[in-house]
Amino acid sequence: MPTILPVKGIHPVLGDNFYIAPNATIVGDVVMGDDCSIWFNAVIRGDVNSIRLGNKVNVQDGAIIHCTYEKASTHIGNNVSIGHNAIVHGCVIEDNVLVGMGSIIMDNCRVGSNSIIAAGAVVLENTHIESGSIYAGVPAKKVKDISQEMISGEIDRIANNYVMYSSWFKA
Repeated sequence: MPTILPVKGIHPVLGDNFYIAPNATIVGDVVMGDDCSIWFNAVIRGDVNSIRLGNKVNVQDGAIIHCTYEKASTHIGNNVSIGHNAIVHGCVIEDNVLVGMGSIIMDNCRVGSNSIIAAGAVVLENTHIESGSIYAGVPAKKVKDISQEMISGEIDRIANNYVMYSSWFKA
């Protein structure tokens, strides 16, 4: 059974048609939209500030979403995939974004819509990722503009697949 706990009297609020893996953790000031999935060993810790997830967000195995006390909340838009073991901390991720496996997005970053953060990338504090970009490396730098094929073939495909995968665990 997943760990879903209030912090200082504030309970997580879950949308419709969600899936939460048995060993996932969601605590505190977390509001999740519809069609979201939180996978094995993922942690969403709204204990020191608020975390907001839009619709059709998947937080894959081992990923961590957190924020900074009295400084930086975390806002994640619609149709966003947070890859395995990624860390998303005190930032804004707009709609239609793929955050690659093992990447780190630090405080006060803004990831524009229709973007990809490559696996293993480190997006340093206060970085603004322009919409329609692919960023990679340590520290993350723009490597190219994203094509419409990549938006539908990667960003949309992965988000839609995770809605499907979650249905397999609800049967």
